Amino acid sequence: MNIQRQYSLPNCTLILEGLSNSISPPNSQATRPILSILVNTECRFMGISEKLQGGSSLLENLVKTVSEYAQGYLSGIPHPVHSQAEEDKINLEKVPGQDIHRLTWYPSTQTDQPVEITLTTVQLFDLVESIDQFFADSQTLPDLTLQLQPLSRRYRPPDEPLAQRAIPATLGIASLVVAAFALFFIPSPDIKEPEPDLSAPPTETTPSGQPSSETPPQ
Repeated sequence: MNIQRQYSLPNCTLILEGLSNSISPPNSQATRPILSILVNTECRFMGISEKLQGGSSLLENLVKTVSEYAQGYLSGIPHPVHSQAEEDKINLEKVPGQDIHRLTWYPSTQTDQPVEITLTTVQLFDLVESIDQFFADSQTLPDLTLQLQPLSRRYRPPDEPLAQRAIPATLGIASLVVAAFALFFIPSPDIKEPEPDLSAPPTETTPSGQPSSETPPQ
């Protein structure tokens, strides 16, 4: 029985067709058979007439190249694409000065010319999402795994020397020391108590509870 799986995004659709080499028992509760033998791979993009179509080598090269490229694009550090299958090679590169990406597919047959597809960043990440959906589907090619290797040190930008990384902290500490040293030599202001006003007549206070000595007016 032919099995088809389709992973659709607004700008990209990944279609896988194949067969199952396992027979589900009659009482199996599985609603979807396992697609274990890939026969055809097809990848289409919205608004683009060209499409990618091939077999298992196309799918393997596509998921490996796209995943490596997307990691490099997001991190800002280009990731080299590791070995691909000899057939249906895929190349993906950013167009200089523009926010678009050139995907080149080299078909397995020698007579076919390379196919170039220009993708926007939205189309690129819809392709990434369709690949993620495929790997999240345990009923489709469960034996195919994506093994991303860590980036080699020679591809990363050189680490900043420890002395240069320590300069900002050293300058901050030095500024605090200079400020504290300057404050040490600033004289403290003299505090003078207010002097009494001798020109004002003294006021006589009457103790509480005693009558005043003044004679009330007649």
